[in-house]
This record gives sequence, structure tokens and C-alpha cells, in this order.
Amino acid sequence: MCINETMRMNDRKFIASASQTIGPYYGFALTTNPALGVLAHPGARGEPIQLVVRVLDGDGKAVSDSMLELWQADAGGKYRHPEDTEEREPDPALEGFGRLGTNAEGEAVFTTIKPGRVAGPGGALQSPHINVIVFARGILLHLYTRIYFAGDPANEGDPILALVPEERRPTLIAHPDRKQSGVWRFDIHLCGEHETAFFDL
Repeated sequence: MCINETMRMNDRKFIASASQTIGPYYGFALTTNPALGVLAHPGARGEPIQLVVRVLDGDGKAVSDSMLELWQADAGGKYRHPEDTEEREPDPALEGFGRLGTNAEGEAVFTTIKPGRVAGPGGALQSPHINVIVFARGILLHLYTRIYFAGDPANEGDPILALVPEERRPTLIAHPDRKQSGVWRFDIHLCGEHETAFFDL
């Protein structure tokens, strides 16, 4: 049936609505459980951090109804996932997965630890990073990106970061908050001049 075709049901006229991208109702279905922002519990091995992730549109305005999923390894580089076939056990105090909706400022705050290095293509060790999936209105297919940490010497040799054009690599780097110890900040620009580098998975 064509989009503009008039339908008759029980002698009533109905006009099909035009197709549209996700939203603007998207925020209605977002998770509101703040516990899902806690990836690391007390006693988790590694450097504890708070990670503030902010989502911005092409004009640099906050996206207040996006959702972020984070997935990371523990401090020893082990994922809590069946596909990680390393024989050692993952840190029991690290969930390794989190999911939060953004607030009015476009931010989601996660409690976690700085992850360890995991093997990448060909067995080369990757720099500590956190995998991110972004869901938002207007995005039919979710977006994949990564968060690396400023100043980590392993960034220079990371095989995945090396795939990103050099001028775009800064869009994947989180920076420590200048005023709050243990807090890291990372901005995701969905489009525009400062668009974050996203991966085609």
C-alpha cells in the first residue's frame, strides 16, 4: 500500500502517516535505572574512575534523550563474556557493561575502572579503551565508537586507533577533568565539524 493511499475501514477514512526516523518520542523508552551506570563495584581491581560521557548534535547542543551502552575489559584485560576465551577468570567485582540515558545536559555518568589491555588483530595488544554504542532519535542504526584515555603511552601503538585518520583520532580520546580527581570526560559529537569517529561493524 502506498504511503499516500487513502484506506477505508468500516466506512471510515484513514490516511497513512509518513515514514520517519526514530523520535522524537525516543526518550520515553530510555532506561532510568542509575544502577546500570555502575560497571565496577567496591573491591574491583584497577584504577577507579568516573566517566562522564556527553552527547552533542551537529550544532554542539546537548542531546538529552540518547542512550549509551558501554562494554569494557577488567584491569587485567579480561572481558566478562563467553567469547573471551582467556583461561583466567574475570574480576568478579566488575560488571564490564553499563547502560544509561543522557540527562538534560546530554550527559551520562558511569562508575568504573580504567580497563587493561586486550589482544587485538594478530594478537597485538590494544591500548586501554572502552567500547561504546550510541542510540538516539534520528539514528536508525546505532553507532559504534571507542573511548581511549589521554596520555596513555600505549595509544601510539594501538592497532585499531591506527586505522583512524590521524586528524580524527582526538575525537576518540577522553581527558581528565581539571577540577575533579578521578573524573574523565568524553564528548560524542553525532555529526558536524567535530564529529566523533564511528566504526562500521
